[in-house]
Amino acid sequence: MSGENCLAGLKILDLTQFEAGPSCTEALAWMGADVVKVENPRVGDPGRVSGGKAPHDALYFLQYNANKRSMAINLKDPRGLELVKELAKNADVMIENFAPGAIERLGLGYDVIKAINPAIIFCQVKGFGTGSPYEKNLAFDMIAQACGGLMSVTGEEDGPPCKPGATIGDTGTGMLMAVSILGAYVRRLRTGQGEHLQVAMQDAILHYIRNAFAYMERTDGKAAPRAGSKTVGGGNPPIGVYPCKGGGPNDYVYIYTSAANSEHWTRLLKVMGREDLIGDARFANPAARTEHREEVDRIVSEWTIQHDKHTAMELVGSATIPAGAVLDTRELADDPTFLQRGIRQTMKHPEAGDYVMSGWPVRFGGRPPEVTPAPLLGEHGAEVLAEWLGYDAGKIADLKSNEVVV
Repeated sequence: MSGENCLAGLKILDLTQFEAGPSCTEALAWMGADVVKVENPRVGDPGRVSGGKAPHDALYFLQYNANKRSMAINLKDPRGLELVKELAKNADVMIENFAPGAIERLGLGYDVIKAINPAIIFCQVKGFGTGSPYEKNLAFDMIAQACGGLMSVTGEEDGPPCKPGATIGDTGTGMLMAVSILGAYVRRLRTGQGEHLQVAMQDAILHYIRNAFAYMERTDGKAAPRAGSKTVGGGNPPIGVYPCKGGGPNDYVYIYTSAANSEHWTRLLKVMGREDLIGDARFANPAARTEHREEVDRIVSEWTIQHDKHTAMELVGSATIPAGAVLDTRELADDPTFLQRGIRQTMKHPEAGDYVMSGWPVRFGGRPPEVTPAPLLGEHGAEVLAEWLGYDAGKIADLKSNEVVV
């Protein structure tokens, strides 16, 4: 069985934009939920033009809106607002990530929607949480990463804070909301109870840096430091990226020896042909290697630089020591096994053409869910009105002629 039917019948009214909200609803769409994306008739989700080339939607938009349907509804028209309320009455979930207070000013806040549909799961993604001194501030991924503590523990030990490459503030927050929606939906199926779910991007980041807080508490309350490519607190050397043959920007291999397994270091010495160091007091245990970190790193680097990163990973990994070549996006995109396994799939888009993208990585019955095209603006308005609300062709035509929907 594939993942596409897991959430069949779940109706999600999606008023989200950019990434944090859309990544959440896309995950649920991949598992079979009917996600109807409500957009501005003129410009749609601002993500449609984020780095895009007219007249086509941006690849950024395609990445986060696969498997959804789109309705373009004029929310400045009273009839448009009433239409959203009708859709909400028939929805299981409604989700928004507008600027603080915007959904309430539109007259579509939780209290209004709950009165229409008491069993609704009403979801809100914001930059900062209710009660925060910054709750009215706007936030994007990098703002959340800064204010949530992630940048403070990212970067070289003696360098400035650095933003991680992954959009943890956006997609990471979206995944927390997706899991919460599933939990609320299971309870709703059992009891009929609705829910009001709220998550702030800043708060979500705290979830992802729990190890840093644990380190802080272990060290007399001092703020967790940056540790470069090592783990928070520095870890047990050897740990980190080591240079490999080639000299390119990503010609490195990550090697990790665990303090919990003393055999990792012994095995690595054998791989490197340095059996002479087995039993050497300078490297006999994690504490000793930490004291001689620079020498440990020099010994490992002298060996890794003789090999390309793939060979180094194979030699170290085959000795049952955790190791990984630093692979860039070009190398990953060129690896055919991701396509063969369905981790990356080809979206057949009517305007952008064939576009290869990463989908939902969890396998259901051996295969990840299928990626279908992100919707054109307003593409599914007529069919959603017919399916969700039972509108006939005449009523739909009237809404179109009055530009309530486009």
